[in-house]
Amino acid sequence: MAERPVPSVHPATIQAGKLALGTKLGFGIADLGGNLFFTAMGFWTLFYLTDVVGLPAALAGAVFWIGKLWDAVTDPLTGWLSDRTRTRLGRRRPWMLAGAIPMFLAMWFFFSKPTIDGPWALAAWATLSLMFLNTAYTLVNIPYSSLTPDLTDDYHERMSLNGFRFGFAVIGTMVGAAAVQPIVNLFPTQSSGFSAAGAVLGAVMAATALVTVATVREGPHSRSSVPKEGFLETFAVVFRDKAFLILLFTYALNLTALTFVQTTLAYYFKWLYREESATTLAMVILLVVAMVFIPVSVLVSKRIGKKRTYQICFVILAGSTLLIWAFGHTLGMNFFLGVMVFAGIGIGFGYAAPWAMLPDVVELDALRTGKRKEGAFYGVWTFMSKVGTAASAVITGAVLQIAGYSSALESQGESALSAIRLLIGPVPALVFLAALFLVDRYPVDEKSYTAALKRAEETAT
Repeated sequence: MAERPVPSVHPATIQAGKLALGTKLGFGIADLGGNLFFTAMGFWTLFYLTDVVGLPAALAGAVFWIGKLWDAVTDPLTGWLSDRTRTRLGRRRPWMLAGAIPMFLAMWFFFSKPTIDGPWALAAWATLSLMFLNTAYTLVNIPYSSLTPDLTDDYHERMSLNGFRFGFAVIGTMVGAAAVQPIVNLFPTQSSGFSAAGAVLGAVMAATALVTVATVREGPHSRSSVPKEGFLETFAVVFRDKAFLILLFTYALNLTALTFVQTTLAYYFKWLYREESATTLAMVILLVVAMVFIPVSVLVSKRIGKKRTYQICFVILAGSTLLIWAFGHTLGMNFFLGVMVFAGIGIGFGYAAPWAMLPDVVELDALRTGKRKEGAFYGVWTFMSKVGTAASAVITGAVLQIAGYSSALESQGESALSAIRLLIGPVPALVFLAALFLVDRYPVDEKSYTAALKRAEETAT
């Protein structure tokens, strides 16, 4: 019988018991910038490309999709390389340090409309600048996410750590959703306003990443814990992990559904309510409620488990989108804003749970193999989340184009309005429900995780 691999131990990083408050805050703040990016891109990119740059909706969606396909190379490669990086700063922070300033510059560049004409020339510029931006974000975000399993192996402390992280994430989401329109309104044209917004948001993204680099310490890792497998072999192992695959595709579905809502929200308020500026109010209500319920979800998960907590998110969000589709266009904007309160509870329950479940899967893999492959797991995780957001953007653009949507019109036809309602209602609801049933097959809970840790300790001694 083959001998069970002894798990690598790096006590300077994996800590038993409670983490210091400073560690949680220093770790969490980088996701303010990370979620700011995710929200700003998911919420504003398609609208910016159609209504500011002037691309047709289907072509704008294709640009979004190509930019994300590039991440199929950069995300896994960055994770694979960071697993094998050995410096005085550790494995992850050198990558974050290298990517922070390029991320700021790329954010400003993408949201600065060039002085070129023609849809194909503009599409080429948008595609290349989006690839540059996504690459810079990858250099920061994947190594950052891969830090999570290094900080603690405690089942509940990981939920607490991610509660702090996603407290900052909600603030970043609020800034990404709510700050853009006010910044744009300060300038004489939308074009100059979006350029300024890109610069401001990019600066915040870079600053928060650098704070985490300066405040979080990575401990040493033994040479025996560094994976020796090649690139393809490493990811073949990752894709054989059943628990990881279930969680991976659940999260991808989750983000796909959320992006349908995000990308359609601005169109909904602009064309059904004729109150484009109220989009910001809707997002603020949603996210303030979510921020309140993130710590509630942490407490609930201790009683019913992370998986059941995550499922609450899907039930609430599916119900919210169906309510908007059925009644939002007839009961008016106040009804819609009321539904945002209900949906905010679901968003709050969906923030921390998947990111607390993922390091459990990663740790169990390390216990089985004796090799730590956090970067590989998080590289695939991040790429699939981007695939989900890109797919929904492509579908949204195509559906709007087919329905006859045009930003040049004073008002949209009935088919375009129906398409907007469909994209914010039944479509995301069905995706949320698919995620609900898929995650029910997730096999890891506190009992099985704790038992695996105990067996590893007994083997090591």
